[in-house]
Amino acid sequence: MGQTARVSAIAWTAAVSLAAWLWLLLCQGFFWRTDVRLPPRREPAEWPDVCVVVPARDEAAVLPLSLPSLLAQDYPGRAEVFLVDDGSTDGTGELARELAARHGGLPLTVISPGEPPAGWTGKLWAVRHGIALARARGPEYLLLTDADIAHEPDSLRLLVAAARTGGFDVVSQMARLRVASLWERLVVPAFVYFFAQLYPFRRIGRKGSRTAAAAGGCVLLRADTAAQARIPDAIRHAVIDDVALARAVKGTGGHIWLGLADRVDSVRPYPRLHDLWRMVSRSAYAQLRHNPLLLLGTVAGLVLVYLVPPAAVPAGAVTGDPQAVLLGAAAWLVMTATYLPMLRYYRQPLRLAPLLPFTAFLYLLMTVDSAVQHYRGRGAAWKGRTYARPDTVADEG
Repeated sequence: MGQTARVSAIAWTAAVSLAAWLWLLLCQGFFWRTDVRLPPRREPAEWPDVCVVVPARDEAAVLPLSLPSLLAQDYPGRAEVFLVDDGSTDGTGELARELAARHGGLPLTVISPGEPPAGWTGKLWAVRHGIALARARGPEYLLLTDADIAHEPDSLRLLVAAARTGGFDVVSQMARLRVASLWERLVVPAFVYFFAQLYPFRRIGRKGSRTAAAAGGCVLLRADTAAQARIPDAIRHAVIDDVALARAVKGTGGHIWLGLADRVDSVRPYPRLHDLWRMVSRSAYAQLRHNPLLLLGTVAGLVLVYLVPPAAVPAGAVTGDPQAVLLGAAAWLVMTATYLPMLRYYRQPLRLAPLLPFTAFLYLLMTVDSAVQHYRGRGAAWKGRTYARPDTVADEG
């Protein structure tokens, strides 16, 4: 009887996991599809003014690969770039000026706002100064883009045309992250996959939907909407600033759109697992609002959804339970199938798809580590800055 009960428990747990995967497949906004790209657009009769704001802290290693692409934008209207040097120690500001002098293109202004006051994350303090300088030019749109993001020459033109045509207050693209090292191949596509699972892109762009998110590397924002939503002052504590920005805009009735990018790429390398671990763990617990119950629920959910299927197959085989094997294999198959489109988008071998449970286990450990760092008083960190009191981060917007 004891063995029979144990085998039944394995089969039952695998059945619950399979049910969860069928629900995710059909009812979670088709998050697994990668065809949400820039919406239909037409070129406006008159191109509006745009100011590009680039917060940068110790970015000398990536600026030569990214900044020239911004300066070379083929934009028919008036556009200029403001790079805000957030206390860099590697000559970021000086290098930006040198690149502008060497490559030409859009006008570039480099400013250094000094240390952020209490209550501000450094990145948003830099964005605040960039937006303040930009507003003096009276632009219709602001493009907020990170210092590691490279844009194809028509990127700004396509973003503005999409925003104008669709009447969007925010048009954001999730830049294609670099995938070169072994760890990048295992972790990066899954990072975007998990993000889309949390924030299905189709729901974000739907009017009336409460789902709100943006990708901080590439956000085109209507300037008057930014003023109405009090961006960035209203989200000054946010470590996950892109999601907070989207929530703030949607909270004022704004219409937002988010999708995958074809012509916007991150050039920042994450060659080691340690680099990727820091990227995820710095904000994972903030995403859970620093709530221990949400952390426990997340860990349990990751185990049930991602780890039970591959565990049920050998467990069922060892205990002689074919139902457990069949249900676990079916759940694993659905999971694998939903991951294939993201691997195709990242041009990665499809044979990596069955390894998603392993990557999910890494994300589980990263999330737990994020909580551990929080309770040790280290807080969230970004580019060498540590924010000791991030408790209000996820409450913004």
